[in-house]
Amino acid sequence: MKTVTPRLKYKDNILYFEDVELTKIVKKISTPVYVYSKNQIIENFLNYKSALYKRKNLICFAMKANSNYEVLKIIKTLGGGCDVTSGGELFRALNAKINPKKIVYAGVGKTEQEINYAFKNEILMFNIESKDEVEFLNNIAKNKNKKINIAIRINPEVNTHTISHISTGEEGTKFGIPLYEVKDFVRFVLNECKNLNLIGLHYHIGSQICTVTPFVEATKKVCNLINELISIGIKLKYLDIGGGLGIRYKDEEPPTPHKLINELLKYIPQYLTIICEPGRYIVGNAGILITKVLYHKKVKNKNFLIVDTSMTDLIRPAFYGAYHNIIPLKLNSNNFKKFDIVGPVCETSDFLGKNMLISDVVNGEYLVIETTGAYGFVMSSNYNSRLRISEVMVDKDKFYLIRKRESYKNLISGEIF
Repeated sequence: MKTVTPRLKYKDNILYFEDVELTKIVKKISTPVYVYSKNQIIENFLNYKSALYKRKNLICFAMKANSNYEVLKIIKTLGGGCDVTSGGELFRALNAKINPKKIVYAGVGKTEQEINYAFKNEILMFNIESKDEVEFLNNIAKNKNKKINIAIRINPEVNTHTISHISTGEEGTKFGIPLYEVKDFVRFVLNECKNLNLIGLHYHIGSQICTVTPFVEATKKVCNLINELISIGIKLKYLDIGGGLGIRYKDEEPPTPHKLINELLKYIPQYLTIICEPGRYIVGNAGILITKVLYHKKVKNKNFLIVDTSMTDLIRPAFYGAYHNIIPLKLNSNNFKKFDIVGPVCETSDFLGKNMLISDVVNGEYLVIETTGAYGFVMSSNYNSRLRISEVMVDKDKFYLIRKRESYKNLISGEIF
């Protein structure tokens, strides 16, 4: 069967990830288990780095995609920073020794506690999303008799042709300042918020975008605005172009970072330092999820494979109908059937794939769910009091545990008896 994950290949009908036979992982570590390729993460990051080498730049990994400590250590080693959206993500980044001057903080609902925590650690800048937030941040800085660096997040209102749940740059979303309001917003910040340093503009239009067109449209709009700001004497230092570059889950053909960046550089002024925030692109195709087949079930003309993985481990299919290729760990049969692959959770929406054509597997054998390195474990939960699962890193012919599977005691550790 065909795979879509670059470092996942069949050898003698058994799946290997990099040079590790996956049967060795399931023998040592119980399923379900996430497995990541260290060298795919490195390759993906370096693709962005080489695309930007002609310009001053900072690559801030969008750690909402995957916030495991080992992943962040790889990012740090490669010279990257982080795009964070919560105090918890900031804590994780700092714990991984990411340079605070390489951290940008986004999100529409930053709390006072989170702002103070980021301010104390002297991060590079906050990406601001509303007038209320600007005033709140200015008051905090004023009370400390200090200044805070900010960038204004712009909503350029472009059609991204992606899933509505992950489109952030279209008209009417909660994100950013509408483009037509930005000049007045800039004047307000400069005139009324004396404890804020406006050092950049930011836009992020969505996720899993598989064409250059919306990126170019957004960049042209924002750069036209930058030129207007220059004409009235306002010169910025940074342009944060966000992330959102798509990857292949099935038959998509997204542009490479080189193709994307080369197009955008046509419009971005030379003096600006470019910040980008790739997340899915860095880790998405570097991850797989291994699950065990528990039972077969047939209802009329519908065949089910019931597995030990559920929507609590990988919610993307249930949440917004996302597709993940699913293949057997071992090829033992030429008998191909269509299956709905479902989990144990008491919800009809608990499925991992529908009408998946795969070679039949017997109970007790394993399936591999591909391209799960992004928005997999980070979106997992304890619904139905299920345990969050293990994570493993593969490096050439070695593998090692990077997160232990939870125990039943973890489920009640924060409760008061």
